[in-house]
Amino acid sequence: MCSNIVETGAIAGSGRGADGWFELNQTVVTFDHLVHVAAEHAVSIDFVNYDRDVGARVAVELTAESARELVRVIEAALSASEAQHLPSGPLAAAR
Repeated sequence: MCSNIVETGAIAGSGRGADGWFELNQTVVTFDHLVHVAAEHAVSIDFVNYDRDVGARVAVELTAESARELVRVIEAALSASEAQHLPSGPLAAAR
């Protein structure tokens, strides 16, 4: 059965595609049947810039366990940066 679970969010960052680096401004996360992961259901994460052509997309498919591990290591890295009082907000790159 298809779950049709889709979540979206605005982001700020960069991704690298076939034509080099490009700005990212949106993420789309789904939990459903996927194409390349050998699992009944999995997480698909698309990082996109809808202001550019269709090639402005970086896609990842992960098992649910791998997606949870990704969340864990991202949280750990952010916590470590906060412990060192490193800037991580929207103006961090300008500092």
